[in-house]
This record gives sequence, C-alpha cells and structure tokens, in this order.
Amino acid sequence: MPASPYSLPCGKTTRAGLQNPPPPFRPPIRVFLVRAYFANSPCMPFLENRNIFFIGPRACGKTSLGGIVAERLGAVFVDMDALLVDRAGRSIALFVEKYGWDAFRGLEHEVLIEICAKSGQVVATGGGVVLLPENRDLLQKSGSVFYLKAGVPALLSRLMADPLEDQRPALTDKSLEAEISEVLRERGPLYQGCADVVIDAQAGLEDMADAVIKALA
Repeated sequence: MPASPYSLPCGKTTRAGLQNPPPPFRPPIRVFLVRAYFANSPCMPFLENRNIFFIGPRACGKTSLGGIVAERLGAVFVDMDALLVDRAGRSIALFVEKYGWDAFRGLEHEVLIEICAKSGQVVATGGGVVLLPENRDLLQKSGSVFYLKAGVPALLSRLMADPLEDQRPALTDKSLEAEISEVLRERGPLYQGCADVVIDAQAGLEDMADAVIKALA
C-alpha cells in the first residue's frame, strides 16, 4: 500500500493530515446535559437502514459506550480499531511505525467504506477518522453521529490510568497533556462539525447511554 497519496473509489486523490479545512457548520447541534433516562428496547426502526457512530478523541469512551448502546438496542457492535488491527495483521502502533500515518489513514478509509455499506450497527470509530473529509461525508450519510466530548483533564486521567499504547500510539513527541490539548484544538471543530449530537463524555457510561437512546427516540 502506498504511504501517500491513495486513490479513493470516486477516483479523486487526497492526502491524510490536518491541512483540510474544517467542514461547514451543520445546524442544529444538540448538546445533551446527560440525565438518567430509562431505556431498554429492541433495535429501533431507525437502525433498519442506518447506523450509530461514536466519534471523539482517544479515551473519550467510544468503545465502552458503543457496547452498552448496542446491547440495549439489540444491535451489532463494531469496534473499528479492532477491525483495523485484524486487517493490518498487527497492532496500530506497529502498523504506523512500519508504514506511517498516511498509510494508516488510507486503510482506515477503506474499512469505513465497508462498515458504511451495512446497517443496523453501533460503531466506535478511531479518534482520527474525522481527519479526511471523505470519512466525514460517509459518517453523515450513513447514520447518526455522536461526538463524545471531554476536556483535557478527564482524557489525561483516563490515558494515564489505561494507556493501551499498542492501540493508542502517540501522535506527537510532546507530553501527553500537551498532545491531548493539541489534538482537541485541531480536531475539535471537525468532531463538532460532523456530529448530529454532542454527548458529555465526562458523565457515567450508563447516563451517556441513556442520553444516546433519548436522542434517537
């Protein structure tokens, strides 16, 4: 696989990275102050031809929340990072070390295309999936997008407690706190612009799941 650029299905060529301008604002963005809301139902009609996507930075809770929401809805749960590891035949960290970030973003795009070809799924995406405008377009066209928003202190605490370095390779050579701050500055507008709903990711997982279910009702 070429490191960069790579070919897209539409025949266009693009390069991974942060140089892409933020997408236009997509009103309305609904910010939910998470509160307890009981919901325990089979898969909603919404998921018959759509998906639920969770986006956000490392350690915001995408995988944990995705599993809970999928169980509540009786839907298929997809961990995108796990699919990438399976496809690459090695950890994300080792893949990036050998082939570089551009190659990883190309592989990520291919996997997202495959995911979006199906429906009835709750999908935990990778933290950098929003970097490519093609990915943002796929997410928005294929389901409801939830941004799990958390501040630097919360993310720093979680990453220090559970670094998972093979799954979450360092993005810069800066300190962890400085890296988180930089990532939020660069990707925050992309997460926000791609999202249909913003969830407070500093709440408890069950309360977050309640808010997701309520937003879909």
